[in-house]
Amino acid sequence: MRCDIVFKVIGMATKYDLVEDIRNSAEIMAKLRAEDNAYAQNLYAAWCNMQWCKRELWPVLKEDYWTASWRRSGGIVADLRNKGEDYIDYYCSGMGGLASYDETEGDDYMAKMNYVPEGEVTIQILEDLDKLGWFPVPYKDQDREQ
Repeated sequence: MRCDIVFKVIGMATKYDLVEDIRNSAEIMAKLRAEDNAYAQNLYAAWCNMQWCKRELWPVLKEDYWTASWRRSGGIVADLRNKGEDYIDYYCSGMGGLASYDETEGDDYMAKMNYVPEGEVTIQILEDLDKLGWFPVPYKDQDREQ
């Protein structure tokens, strides 16, 4: 008997959905929908260049990771916020001085807005996603999408 059938028969899900877990968390949704969008940008950045794994035996053993491109990460955050935003409101928002003609000005803006670079997972995001049972798994160099 195939493992996926066994898991379905005994009532265990074989697919995990980080976005649905967030959607079902009133605490995280409140933070995401706050007027100050620093939390939203930090969540976007945490999803970029990072894999996430549900802290349960089967996905850990299978290395079954949740991932999203930078564009998709921005789109998911915008959709969850439900404020008429689009992926482009977050896409490359962690580039700071690299996305501006004045590196100092860009870095000052990042600090003022509490934005972080793509791929950085803040303590707050790490703790919130941990409460939902998810942990980050950095890419191995050979696994990284080019």
